[in-house]
Amino acid sequence: MLICMLLSVWGMAQKSSWATLGLVSTTTSFDAAYGIEVKKVKVSPAVKAMQGTELEVDGYIIPLTGKLAQNHFMLSKFSEKMCFFCGKAGPETAMQVFLAGGKKIPYTDEKIKVKGVLRINENDPSGLLYTLEAAQIIN
Repeated sequence: MLICMLLSVWGMAQKSSWATLGLVSTTTSFDAAYGIEVKKVKVSPAVKAMQGTELEVDGYIIPLTGKLAQNHFMLSKFSEKMCFFCGKAGPETAMQVFLAGGKKIPYTDEKIKVKGVLRINENDPSGLLYTLEAAQIIN
């Protein structure tokens, strides 16, 4: 049964990584440390099964240090005009990416595809939900 579930998750991830990564639920509560309401994200078992696996995902670079070549950036399912910081999308629609070996990619507003190892952060509301480590540009 577990093997069937993992194969199913792998198959979904290959077809649409963002669709699988979007299988989350959220609750809102007041965080006294920050003095504001924060959204707590809970990922589904299908997403949890992807923790530590290699994942391919496409999206748009949201630069963290200006529109320069960089090896650490945010990748969004949506363009910068619609990303969750700027629009109404949720935190499950973006991830931070660390390119392998310090390699840099020039900024582009075109969609790119990367692959790397997925890490999930459900506990720290000040960080992004997803991180892709040891990533490589594949197009």
